[in-house]
Amino acid sequence: MRTETPWGPWEPDSPAEVAARLAELRVPWWIAGGYAVELAVGHAFREHTDIDVALLRRDQLAVQEALPSWEWWAADPPGTLRRWLPGEVLPAGVHDIWCRPGGGEPWRIQFMLEEADGPVWVSRRDRRVRRPVEEIGPVGADGIPRLAPEIQLLYKGKSPRPKDERDFDALLPVLSPSQRTWLAWAVEIAYGPHPWVARLRA
Repeated sequence: MRTETPWGPWEPDSPAEVAARLAELRVPWWIAGGYAVELAVGHAFREHTDIDVALLRRDQLAVQEALPSWEWWAADPPGTLRRWLPGEVLPAGVHDIWCRPGGGEPWRIQFMLEEADGPVWVSRRDRRVRRPVEEIGPVGADGIPRLAPEIQLLYKGKSPRPKDERDFDALLPVLSPSQRTWLAWAVEIAYGPHPWVARLRA
């Protein structure tokens, strides 16, 4: 799907295309966002304007090295794109990176930088919400790693848009009891009272 933005068009890779591009990457990464939801649900149910790939902040330079000929732009808050130079370590406030094969080409992948404390993933929503890095992203039968659905919903729960509510509705039936319990706890920790909690505990 091609989508126009003020910074040029998006034509996102598919999860399989991302996996092929990152086949030689030797650090953990996970399909995130709406595609992660669909991979957990098992089928497509809505369109996507981009594709998100989660990556630990400490591994950020590894993707530059994996795709050395690509053009990289960092999203500086509050919503300004700027060139991400080779070898530059992005500051803590920058979480999003847009990339494409070259100037004038559509954007293909958005990398989202995740925080970690040694072997433990730390949520940007609330640092009290933590999981071992090895538990945040299962690998599917297709060989593609994807962010755990309960973690993806935690991000989507901050200020849910209609598509986030739709993703929650689609994922709720496939969450295990332990995933529901964890997500209800994490949502309350991060956001306080939340309309999803009652449904998660029903």
